[in-house]
Amino acid sequence: MSDAGLVGEAAQRVSEAAELLARADELATYSASATGIERTYLSPEHAQVNAVAGSWMREAGLRAWQDAAGNQCGRMEGDAPDLPALLLGSHLDTVPGAGRYDGVLGVLVAIAVAGRLTPGVLPFAVEVVAFGDEEGTRFGTTLLGSRALAGAWDDAWLDLVDARGTSLHEAAYTFGLDPAGMGDAGRDEGSLVGYLEAHIEQGPRLEDAGRALGVVTSIAAARRLLITLTGEARHCATPWHLRRDALLGASEAVLAIERIAREQGSPATVGHLAVRPDAVNVIPGVAEFSLDLRDVTAQGRDATWALVRAELDRIAAARGLTVAVAETHEAPAVRCAPELQDLLRAGIRATGDPEPLELFSVAGHDAMAVAALTDVAMLFVRCAGGISHHADESVTEADVAAAIDALHAAVLALAAEFAE
Repeated sequence: MSDAGLVGEAAQRVSEAAELLARADELATYSASATGIERTYLSPEHAQVNAVAGSWMREAGLRAWQDAAGNQCGRMEGDAPDLPALLLGSHLDTVPGAGRYDGVLGVLVAIAVAGRLTPGVLPFAVEVVAFGDEEGTRFGTTLLGSRALAGAWDDAWLDLVDARGTSLHEAAYTFGLDPAGMGDAGRDEGSLVGYLEAHIEQGPRLEDAGRALGVVTSIAAARRLLITLTGEARHCATPWHLRRDALLGASEAVLAIERIAREQGSPATVGHLAVRPDAVNVIPGVAEFSLDLRDVTAQGRDATWALVRAELDRIAAARGLTVAVAETHEAPAVRCAPELQDLLRAGIRATGDPEPLELFSVAGHDAMAVAALTDVAMLFVRCAGGISHHADESVTEADVAAAIDALHAAVLALAAEFAE
Protein backbone atom coordinates (compact mmCIF):
# COMPACT_ATOMS: atom_id res chain seq x y z
CA MET A 1 0.00 0.00 0.00
CA SER A 2 1.26 3.52 -0.82
CA ASP A 3 2.09 6.08 1.86
CA ALA A 4 -1.05 7.96 0.87
CA GLY A 5 -3.09 4.79 1.29
CA LEU A 6 -1.66 4.15 4.74
CA VAL A 7 -2.41 7.71 5.80
CA GLY A 8 -5.96 7.38 4.50
CA GLU A 9 -6.50 4.10 6.33
CA ALA A 10 -5.18 5.58 9.58
CA ALA A 11 -7.48 8.57 9.19
CA GLN A 12 -10.45 6.25 8.65
CA ARG A 13 -9.61 4.33 11.85
CA VAL A 14 -9.42 7.55 13.85
CA SER A 15 -12.70 8.74 12.34
CA GLU A 16 -14.44 5.46 13.21
CA ALA A 17 -13.21 5.58 16.81
CA ALA A 18 -14.15 9.23 17.20
CA GLU A 19 -17.62 8.54 15.84
CA LEU A 20 -18.01 5.60 18.23
CA LEU A 21 -17.12 7.77 21.22
CA ALA A 22 -19.55 10.44 20.04
CA ARG A 23 -22.26 7.78 19.80
CA ALA A 24 -21.50 6.64 23.35
CA ASP A 25 -21.92 10.24 24.45
CA GLU A 26 -25.26 10.39 22.66
CA LEU A 27 -26.52 7.20 24.28
CA ALA A 28 -25.53 8.62 27.68
CA THR A 29 -28.18 11.32 27.25
CA TYR A 30 -30.95 8.70 27.45
CA SER A 31 -31.27 8.33 31.20
CA ALA A 32 -34.01 8.08 33.81
CA SER A 33 -31.83 10.06 36.22
CA ALA A 34 -30.93 13.73 36.00
CA THR A 35 -27.72 13.16 37.99
CA GLY A 36 -26.21 10.20 36.13
CA ILE A 37 -26.81 7.47 33.59
CA GLU A 38 -29.57 5.03 34.48
CA ARG A 39 -31.23 2.93 31.79
CA THR A 40 -33.20 -0.15 32.75
CA TYR A 41 -35.02 -2.96 31.01
CA LEU A 42 -38.37 -2.16 29.34
CA SER A 43 -38.16 1.51 30.32
CA PRO A 44 -38.81 4.49 28.01
CA GLU A 45 -35.04 4.98 27.87
CA HIS A 46 -34.61 1.39 26.73
CA ALA A 47 -37.02 2.03 23.86
CA GLN A 48 -35.16 5.23 22.93
CA VAL A 49 -31.72 3.65 22.73
CA ASN A 50 -33.10 0.69 20.80
CA ALA A 51 -34.44 3.09 18.19
CA VAL A 52 -31.13 4.94 17.96
CA ALA A 53 -29.07 1.74 17.81
CA GLY A 54 -31.44 0.37 15.17
CA SER A 55 -30.85 3.42 12.99
CA TRP A 56 -27.07 2.94 13.30
CA MET A 57 -27.44 -0.73 12.38
CA ARG A 58 -29.31 0.22 9.24
CA GLU A 59 -26.62 2.77 8.37
CA ALA A 60 -24.09 -0.07 8.67
CA GLY A 61 -26.00 -2.13 6.11
CA LEU A 62 -27.93 -4.36 8.50
CA ARG A 63 -31.60 -5.24 8.47
CA ALA A 64 -32.75 -4.11 11.91
CA TRP A 65 -35.55 -5.31 14.18
CA GLN A 66 -36.50 -5.58 17.84
CA ASP A 67 -37.03 -9.14 19.02
CA ALA A 68 -39.79 -10.53 21.23
CA ALA A 69 -37.83 -9.86 24.43
CA GLY A 70 -36.87 -6.27 23.58
CA ASN A 71 -33.35 -6.92 22.27
CA GLN A 72 -32.36 -4.71 19.33
CA CYS A 73 -30.97 -6.84 16.50
CA GLY A 74 -29.48 -6.38 13.04
CA ARG A 75 -28.49 -8.85 10.32
CA MET A 76 -26.31 -8.85 7.22
CA GLU A 77 -26.70 -11.86 4.95
CA GLY A 78 -23.74 -13.93 3.79
CA ASP A 79 -23.04 -15.37 0.35
CA ALA A 80 -26.31 -17.33 0.46
CA PRO A 81 -29.63 -16.58 2.17
CA ASP A 82 -30.51 -17.84 5.64
CA LEU A 83 -27.01 -18.95 6.63
CA PRO A 84 -26.14 -19.40 10.31
CA ALA A 85 -24.84 -16.14 11.77
CA LEU A 86 -21.81 -14.95 13.66
CA LEU A 87 -23.32 -12.89 16.48
CA LEU A 88 -21.55 -9.74 17.73
CA GLY A 89 -22.80 -7.53 20.53
CA SER A 90 -23.28 -6.64 24.18
CA HIS A 91 -25.90 -4.72 26.20
CA LEU A 92 -27.34 -1.21 26.43
CA ASP A 93 -28.90 -1.31 29.92
CA THR A 94 -27.02 0.12 32.90
CA VAL A 95 -26.71 0.16 36.64
CA PRO A 96 -27.66 3.41 38.44
CA GLY A 97 -24.91 6.00 38.18
CA ALA A 98 -23.31 4.15 35.29
CA GLY A 99 -20.47 5.06 32.98
CA ARG A 100 -20.67 5.45 29.23
CA TYR A 101 -18.96 2.25 28.08
CA ASP A 102 -19.98 -0.84 30.07
CA GLY A 103 -21.94 -2.86 27.50
CA VAL A 104 -22.39 0.13 25.21
CA LEU A 105 -18.82 -0.12 23.87
CA GLY A 106 -19.39 -3.71 22.74
CA VAL A 107 -22.56 -2.82 20.87
CA LEU A 108 -20.93 0.13 19.13
CA VAL A 109 -17.77 -1.82 18.22
CA ALA A 110 -19.98 -4.54 16.72
CA ILE A 111 -21.88 -1.98 14.63
CA ALA A 112 -18.59 -0.42 13.48
CA VAL A 113 -17.27 -3.83 12.40
CA ALA A 114 -20.50 -4.57 10.54
CA GLY A 115 -20.09 -1.26 8.73
CA ARG A 116 -16.77 -2.48 7.32
CA LEU A 117 -18.28 -5.65 5.87
CA THR A 118 -19.81 -6.17 2.44
CA PRO A 119 -23.22 -7.88 2.30
CA GLY A 120 -23.42 -11.17 0.42
CA VAL A 121 -19.71 -12.00 0.67
CA LEU A 122 -18.97 -13.89 3.89
CA PRO A 123 -19.66 -17.64 4.21
CA PHE A 124 -21.96 -16.89 7.15
CA ALA A 125 -24.36 -14.12 8.08
CA VAL A 126 -23.31 -11.48 10.60
CA GLU A 127 -25.71 -10.27 13.26
CA VAL A 128 -25.39 -7.54 15.85
CA VAL A 129 -27.39 -7.60 19.08
CA ALA A 130 -27.91 -4.93 21.71
CA PHE A 131 -29.27 -6.86 24.69
CA GLY A 132 -31.97 -5.12 26.69
CA ASP A 133 -31.12 -6.49 30.13
CA GLU A 134 -27.75 -7.70 31.36
CA GLU A 135 -27.43 -5.91 34.68
CA GLY A 136 -30.73 -7.01 36.23
CA THR A 137 -31.11 -3.54 37.76
CA ARG A 138 -34.88 -3.21 37.44
CA PHE A 139 -36.23 -6.67 38.18
CA GLY A 140 -33.35 -8.19 40.15
CA THR A 141 -32.67 -11.08 37.76
CA THR A 142 -29.69 -10.68 35.45
CA LEU A 143 -29.16 -11.52 31.76
CA LEU A 144 -32.84 -11.49 30.84
CA GLY A 145 -32.13 -10.33 27.29
CA SER A 146 -29.37 -12.79 26.50
CA ARG A 147 -31.09 -15.68 28.25
CA ALA A 148 -34.17 -14.99 26.13
CA LEU A 149 -32.09 -15.09 22.94
CA ALA A 150 -30.43 -18.31 24.10
CA GLY A 151 -33.84 -19.97 24.44
CA ALA A 152 -33.88 -19.93 28.23
CA TRP A 153 -36.76 -17.49 28.82
CA ASP A 154 -38.83 -18.40 31.88
CA ASP A 155 -42.41 -17.12 31.98
CA ALA A 156 -42.14 -17.05 35.78
CA TRP A 157 -40.05 -13.89 35.30
CA LEU A 158 -43.22 -12.09 34.20
CA ASP A 159 -44.21 -11.99 37.88
CA LEU A 160 -41.03 -10.16 38.93
CA VAL A 161 -41.76 -6.72 40.36
CA ASP A 162 -39.62 -3.58 40.30
CA ALA A 163 -39.14 -1.10 43.14
CA ARG A 164 -42.29 0.78 42.14
CA GLY A 165 -44.44 -2.34 42.16
CA THR A 166 -44.61 -2.71 38.38
CA SER A 167 -44.46 -6.30 37.21
CA LEU A 168 -42.34 -7.38 34.29
CA HIS A 169 -45.59 -8.45 32.60
CA GLU A 170 -46.96 -4.91 32.90
CA ALA A 171 -43.67 -3.34 31.81
CA ALA A 172 -43.43 -5.57 28.74
CA TYR A 173 -46.99 -4.72 27.69
CA THR A 174 -46.36 -0.99 28.13
CA PHE A 175 -43.13 -1.33 26.15
CA GLY A 176 -45.11 -2.78 23.26
CA LEU A 177 -44.18 -6.45 23.63
CA ASP A 178 -46.46 -9.46 23.96
CA PRO A 179 -45.69 -10.78 27.46
CA ALA A 180 -46.90 -14.25 26.51
CA GLY A 181 -44.55 -14.35 23.52
CA MET A 182 -41.27 -13.17 24.98
CA GLY A 183 -39.84 -16.66 24.76
CA ASP A 184 -40.13 -16.36 20.97
CA ALA A 185 -36.87 -14.39 21.07
CA GLY A 186 -35.06 -17.73 21.44
CA ARG A 187 -32.83 -18.69 18.52
CA ASP A 188 -32.85 -22.18 17.07
CA GLU A 189 -29.96 -24.53 17.75
CA GLY A 190 -27.55 -24.30 14.84
CA SER A 191 -28.66 -20.78 13.87
CA LEU A 192 -25.39 -19.29 15.13
CA VAL A 193 -21.75 -20.10 14.36
CA GLY A 194 -20.50 -18.27 17.45
CA TYR A 195 -20.69 -15.14 19.58
CA LEU A 196 -17.98 -12.50 20.04
CA GLU A 197 -18.33 -9.73 22.60
CA ALA A 198 -16.09 -6.72 23.16
CA HIS A 199 -16.27 -5.18 26.63
CA ILE A 200 -14.28 -2.86 28.84
CA GLU A 201 -12.16 -4.88 31.22
CA GLN A 202 -13.67 -3.51 34.47
CA GLY A 203 -10.30 -4.10 36.06
CA PRO A 204 -6.74 -2.70 35.97
CA ARG A 205 -4.74 -5.58 34.51
CA LEU A 206 -4.54 -4.32 30.92
CA GLU A 207 -3.59 -0.85 32.10
CA ASP A 208 -0.98 -2.27 34.48
CA ALA A 209 0.50 -4.30 31.61
CA GLY A 210 0.44 -1.38 29.17
CA ARG A 211 -1.87 -3.25 26.77
CA ALA A 212 -4.90 -1.99 24.90
CA LEU A 213 -6.65 -5.35 24.45
CA GLY A 214 -6.84 -8.79 25.99
CA VAL A 215 -8.46 -12.17 25.36
CA VAL A 216 -10.89 -13.55 27.95
CA THR A 217 -10.27 -17.20 28.78
CA SER A 218 -13.24 -17.77 31.11
CA ILE A 219 -15.97 -16.02 33.08
CA ALA A 220 -16.37 -16.51 36.81
CA ALA A 221 -18.85 -18.79 38.51
CA ALA A 222 -21.10 -16.59 40.64
CA ARG A 223 -23.65 -16.76 43.42
CA ARG A 224 -25.72 -13.97 44.93
CA LEU A 225 -27.24 -14.44 48.34
CA LEU A 226 -29.42 -12.37 50.65
CA ILE A 227 -28.53 -13.03 54.28
CA THR A 228 -30.75 -12.03 57.18
CA LEU A 229 -29.64 -12.02 60.82
CA THR A 230 -32.46 -11.69 63.31
CA GLY A 231 -32.03 -10.73 66.94
CA GLU A 232 -34.18 -8.49 69.11
CA ALA A 233 -34.99 -4.80 68.79
CA ARG A 234 -34.76 -3.08 72.17
CA HIS A 235 -34.10 0.34 73.68
CA CYS A 236 -30.52 1.52 73.62
CA ALA A 237 -30.54 1.46 77.44
CA THR A 238 -30.44 -2.35 77.31
CA PRO A 239 -27.27 -3.69 79.03
CA TRP A 240 -24.66 -5.32 76.82
CA HIS A 241 -25.21 -8.82 78.15
CA LEU A 242 -28.91 -8.69 77.21
CA ARG A 243 -28.45 -7.37 73.71
CA ARG A 244 -29.09 -9.46 70.59
CA ASP A 245 -27.86 -6.86 68.14
CA ALA A 246 -28.35 -7.98 64.55
CA LEU A 247 -26.22 -5.16 63.13
CA LEU A 248 -23.22 -6.04 65.25
CA GLY A 249 -23.59 -9.61 64.05
CA ALA A 250 -23.78 -8.43 60.44
CA SER A 251 -20.74 -6.20 60.93
CA GLU A 252 -18.73 -9.13 62.25
CA ALA A 253 -20.02 -11.28 59.40
CA VAL A 254 -18.99 -8.78 56.71
CA LEU A 255 -15.44 -8.63 58.08
CA ALA A 256 -15.36 -12.43 58.25
CA ILE A 257 -16.47 -12.61 54.60
CA GLU A 258 -13.61 -10.34 53.60
CA ARG A 259 -11.07 -12.41 55.53
CA ILE A 260 -12.27 -15.77 54.20
CA ALA A 261 -12.66 -14.59 50.61
CA ARG A 262 -9.15 -13.08 50.60
CA GLU A 263 -7.69 -16.31 51.97
CA GLN A 264 -9.53 -18.40 49.37
CA GLY A 265 -8.88 -16.06 46.46
CA SER A 266 -12.61 -15.66 45.76
CA PRO A 267 -13.85 -12.14 44.90
CA ALA A 268 -16.66 -11.32 47.34
CA THR A 269 -18.73 -8.17 47.76
CA VAL A 270 -21.32 -7.02 50.26
CA GLY A 271 -23.07 -4.22 48.40
CA HIS A 272 -26.34 -3.95 50.33
CA LEU A 273 -26.93 -3.60 54.07
CA ALA A 274 -30.21 -2.61 55.76
CA VAL A 275 -31.45 -2.75 59.33
CA ARG A 276 -34.82 -2.69 61.05
CA PRO A 277 -36.28 -0.80 62.84
CA ASP A 278 -33.60 1.69 61.63
CA ALA A 279 -33.96 4.16 64.50
CA VAL A 280 -31.08 6.01 66.14
CA ASN A 281 -31.89 4.88 69.69
CA VAL A 282 -33.08 1.33 68.95
CA ILE A 283 -30.87 -1.77 68.86
CA PRO A 284 -31.35 -3.28 65.37
CA GLY A 285 -33.45 -6.42 65.56
CA VAL A 286 -32.92 -7.40 61.92
CA ALA A 287 -29.94 -6.88 59.64
CA GLU A 288 -30.10 -7.86 56.00
CA PHE A 289 -27.11 -7.87 53.66
CA SER A 290 -26.20 -9.18 50.25
CA LEU A 291 -23.26 -11.33 49.23
CA ASP A 292 -21.95 -11.52 45.69
CA LEU A 293 -19.45 -14.39 45.58
CA ARG A 294 -17.34 -15.43 42.58
CA ASP A 295 -14.51 -17.76 41.68
CA VAL A 296 -12.76 -19.30 38.70
CA THR A 297 -14.74 -22.49 39.27
CA ALA A 298 -18.07 -23.34 40.84
CA GLN A 299 -16.22 -25.71 43.17
CA GLY A 300 -13.98 -22.92 44.45
CA ARG A 301 -16.92 -20.56 44.84
CA ASP A 302 -18.94 -23.12 46.78
CA ALA A 303 -15.99 -24.07 49.00
CA THR A 304 -15.63 -20.43 49.98
CA TRP A 305 -19.35 -20.17 50.66
CA ALA A 306 -19.21 -23.24 52.91
CA LEU A 307 -16.56 -21.53 55.04
CA VAL A 308 -18.58 -18.31 55.13
CA ARG A 309 -21.76 -20.16 56.10
CA ALA A 310 -20.00 -21.92 58.97
CA GLU A 311 -18.74 -18.56 60.24
CA LEU A 312 -22.22 -17.05 59.98
CA ASP A 313 -23.58 -19.87 62.12
CA ARG A 314 -20.80 -19.35 64.69
CA ILE A 315 -21.43 -15.59 64.89
CA ALA A 316 -25.17 -16.07 65.19
CA ALA A 317 -24.81 -18.60 67.99
CA ALA A 318 -22.41 -16.38 69.91
CA ARG A 319 -24.71 -13.36 69.66
CA GLY A 320 -28.09 -15.05 70.10
CA LEU A 321 -29.17 -14.48 66.50
CA THR A 322 -30.80 -16.60 63.83
CA VAL A 323 -29.58 -16.82 60.22
CA ALA A 324 -31.68 -17.06 57.05
CA VAL A 325 -30.15 -17.29 53.57
CA ALA A 326 -31.92 -16.86 50.23
CA GLU A 327 -30.08 -17.42 46.96
CA THR A 328 -31.07 -14.87 44.32
CA HIS A 329 -28.70 -15.84 41.49
CA GLU A 330 -26.40 -18.69 40.50
CA ALA A 331 -24.27 -19.01 37.40
CA PRO A 332 -21.67 -21.63 36.48
CA ALA A 333 -18.24 -20.71 35.17
CA VAL A 334 -18.10 -20.32 31.41
CA ARG A 335 -15.03 -21.31 29.42
CA CYS A 336 -14.56 -19.30 26.24
CA ALA A 337 -14.18 -21.49 23.15
CA PRO A 338 -10.47 -22.08 22.38
CA GLU A 339 -11.02 -21.71 18.62
CA LEU A 340 -12.73 -18.34 19.02
CA GLN A 341 -10.08 -17.24 21.50
CA ASP A 342 -7.49 -17.98 18.83
CA LEU A 343 -9.37 -15.79 16.35
CA LEU A 344 -9.35 -12.90 18.82
CA ARG A 345 -5.65 -13.44 19.51
CA ALA A 346 -5.01 -13.21 15.78
CA GLY A 347 -7.09 -10.04 15.67
CA ILE A 348 -5.11 -8.48 18.51
CA ARG A 349 -1.82 -9.45 16.85
CA ALA A 350 -3.05 -7.65 13.74
CA THR A 351 -3.14 -4.44 15.80
CA GLY A 352 0.56 -4.78 16.63
CA ASP A 353 0.49 -6.65 19.96
CA PRO A 354 2.54 -9.83 19.37
CA GLU A 355 1.58 -11.61 22.62
CA PRO A 356 -2.04 -10.90 23.58
CA LEU A 357 -2.71 -10.88 27.30
CA GLU A 358 -5.05 -13.60 28.62
CA LEU A 359 -7.56 -12.54 31.25
CA PHE A 360 -10.05 -14.24 33.54
CA SER A 361 -13.28 -12.24 33.85
CA VAL A 362 -14.52 -11.80 37.39
CA ALA A 363 -17.50 -9.84 36.06
CA GLY A 364 -20.43 -11.59 34.43
CA HIS A 365 -21.41 -10.91 30.83
CA ASP A 366 -24.07 -11.74 28.24
CA ALA A 367 -21.63 -14.30 26.81
CA MET A 368 -22.43 -16.47 29.85
CA ALA A 369 -26.03 -16.85 28.74
CA VAL A 370 -25.29 -17.15 25.01
CA ALA A 371 -22.85 -19.98 25.80
CA ALA A 372 -25.87 -22.23 26.33
CA LEU A 373 -26.60 -21.88 22.60
CA THR A 374 -23.26 -21.47 20.84
CA ASP A 375 -19.50 -21.05 21.36
CA VAL A 376 -18.50 -17.68 22.81
CA ALA A 377 -15.38 -15.57 23.24
CA MET A 378 -14.66 -12.10 24.54
CA LEU A 379 -12.30 -9.23 23.83
CA PHE A 380 -11.43 -6.95 26.74
CA VAL A 381 -10.59 -3.28 26.17
CA ARG A 382 -8.46 -1.26 28.58
CA CYS A 383 -10.33 1.20 30.80
CA ALA A 384 -8.67 3.91 32.87
CA GLY A 385 -7.95 2.80 36.42
CA GLY A 386 -10.05 -0.31 35.89
CA ILE A 387 -13.06 1.80 36.89
CA SER A 388 -16.52 0.59 35.87
CA HIS A 389 -20.12 0.94 37.00
CA HIS A 390 -19.21 4.57 37.71
CA ALA A 391 -19.40 7.85 35.84
CA ASP A 392 -15.59 7.92 35.61
CA GLU A 393 -15.46 5.03 33.13
CA SER A 394 -12.99 6.04 30.44
CA VAL A 395 -11.43 4.60 27.28
CA THR A 396 -9.07 6.13 24.73
CA GLU A 397 -9.74 6.74 21.07
CA ALA A 398 -6.64 4.70 20.16
CA ASP A 399 -7.83 1.69 22.17
CA VAL A 400 -11.28 1.91 20.60
CA ALA A 401 -9.72 1.96 17.14
CA ALA A 402 -7.66 -1.12 18.08
CA ALA A 403 -10.76 -2.92 19.34
CA ILE A 404 -12.61 -2.32 16.07
CA ASP A 405 -9.58 -3.52 14.10
CA ALA A 406 -9.13 -6.63 16.24
CA LEU A 407 -12.78 -7.71 16.10
CA HIS A 408 -12.92 -7.04 12.35
CA ALA A 409 -9.78 -9.12 11.82
CA ALA A 410 -11.28 -11.95 13.90
CA VAL A 411 -14.42 -11.98 11.72
CA LEU A 412 -12.31 -12.15 8.56
CA ALA A 413 -10.14 -14.89 10.07
CA LEU A 414 -13.25 -16.96 10.81
CA ALA A 415 -14.41 -16.44 7.22
CA ALA A 416 -11.03 -17.65 5.96
CA GLU A 417 -11.36 -20.81 8.09
CA PHE A 418 -14.79 -21.48 6.57
CA ALA A 419 -13.28 -21.18 3.10
CA GLU A 420 -10.61 -23.82 3.75
